[in-house]
Amino acid sequence: MRAYDRHRKPILDRTSQDTVAALQSALPALADLPPALSEDLGRHVRRVSLPAGSQVFRERDECMGFPIVLSGKVRVSKSLESGREVTLYEVADGESCVISTSCLLGNVPYGARGECLTDVDLAVLPRDSFDRLVAEHRPFREEIFAIFGERLNQLMDLVEAVGFQRLDRRLAATLLGHGQRLAQSHQDIATELGASRESVSRLLKQFELQGWVRLGRGEIEILDAARLRKVAGGEEVPGR
Repeated sequence: MRAYDRHRKPILDRTSQDTVAALQSALPALADLPPALSEDLGRHVRRVSLPAGSQVFRERDECMGFPIVLSGKVRVSKSLESGREVTLYEVADGESCVISTSCLLGNVPYGARGECLTDVDLAVLPRDSFDRLVAEHRPFREEIFAIFGERLNQLMDLVEAVGFQRLDRRLAATLLGHGQRLAQSHQDIATELGASRESVSRLLKQFELQGWVRLGRGEIEILDAARLRKVAGGEEVPGR
């Protein structure tokens, strides 16, 4: 189900001052709006709740509005010609989707898809309200373009990693920073890295043989974070 498909009724759709308050709390740049913009926001913003696993948007969908995550997490991914998917980024509480920003500004369809990783509560600004806020409210405009620039830099880093870094380095970096246990399947990690599940499983087995991790059902236990950091930094190669 698409969160703002004009032909389908969302699970939860309410326009109220509560929605505006939640939106302003999530995105402070929308606080202290001039009366005319505040009234426009209250009339047109929609609130939509979607369960985990739902599609927020699909590749080649027309962008019907500007979504801001009030709670939950959305994964934005791109399908590759090989049939695999690569995770571009995740959108969490108080964040907006730069693919949506790009689609609205360029008047082009989505080039990726968004999927709810958890139950998600969204506030959706229609195109006209988004355009008006960008044109008339400087704090909102600066916030949106700052997020756009930051996410673009992250995507450039992703392109560099996918194109030039060894998979073992990228895998080691992905395993770090989540504590001692990482509750992800091999397929989830492969999707995040834009790699095949077989390649990821093979490398994880090498890491386990080295004594750096312990593999379990749907869980990876980190045993030697220091060695993984060396692999991530290119200082060490598994099996050598």
